[in-house]
Amino acid sequence: MSLLVVGSIAYDTVETPYGKVEDSLGGSALYFSAAASLFCPVNVVGVVGSDFDASKISFLKKRGVNFDGLYMESGHTFRWGGRYYDDMNKRETLFTFLNVFERFQPRIPENYQKAKYVFLANIDPELQLEVLDQIKKPKLVALDTMNFWISGKRSELDKVLKRTDIIVLNDEEAKELTDEFNLIKAARRITELGPKSVIIKKGEHGAMLYHNGHFFFSPAFPLEKVVDPTGAGDSFAGGFMGYIARANKQDFRTLKRAIIYGSTVASFNVEDFSFKRLENIELKDIEERVKIFKQLMAF
Repeated sequence: MSLLVVGSIAYDTVETPYGKVEDSLGGSALYFSAAASLFCPVNVVGVVGSDFDASKISFLKKRGVNFDGLYMESGHTFRWGGRYYDDMNKRETLFTFLNVFERFQPRIPENYQKAKYVFLANIDPELQLEVLDQIKKPKLVALDTMNFWISGKRSELDKVLKRTDIIVLNDEEAKELTDEFNLIKAARRITELGPKSVIIKKGEHGAMLYHNGHFFFSPAFPLEKVVDPTGAGDSFAGGFMGYIARANKQDFRTLKRAIIYGSTVASFNVEDFSFKRLENIELKDIEERVKIFKQLMAF
């Protein structure tokens, strides 16, 4: 089934205890696509500057990622820099240069407008609304957001939530969105805002799903070495949405399995910088690790 993602495309400079990379490909739309394309074709909408090297995304094109919605504007591509410490849960942002992304106005190509599965990556809620206004009868809309939009554009975000089926956010964002410290209460409160399903990410502690009165908790896949956590949330979302689009179902069992597949893809992503790990795996590699995941959770 057709899967559409609208989000950022960036050049990242990242430093971790395991090394440093400069101007490596990043951004929510690309991390999402690198993960989701393991399951199904993906359509991308985003903007880059005239300095963007399209040859760097050739592996995504070979996987069936369509870039008809990639617009090139005069100027520089969005750039972000960050540093991680021994505790990979702590990150310091060194710089953020929005560049052409600051003027991003998503235009959905006609051949994308009938997409059945839509993922609104972490961008301004006003832009997310513009995207939804251009999509014709989507089967499922999923949303990512952040504290900045929750506190700064709550009215616009509430409008998006009313048109959203699934929201993906972390534990701090869930608490801020609902003013609830308890995540169980927070998940229930979020469904009152519109989404039928809530996924709360807890980093190395896994993820929680709330759907139709039922809860599901999944650990993160255990790893001895995390090289670069950048894009872990977006690759999780890509694996999650890619699995759902491939299954073409939204029942609780499918959502639970999608959580596991999303977590599995994210576990590969963090094993190297940028997309180096995701670029060199196939669906069979995902399936092998999912088998280990099942053994870890069986009792």
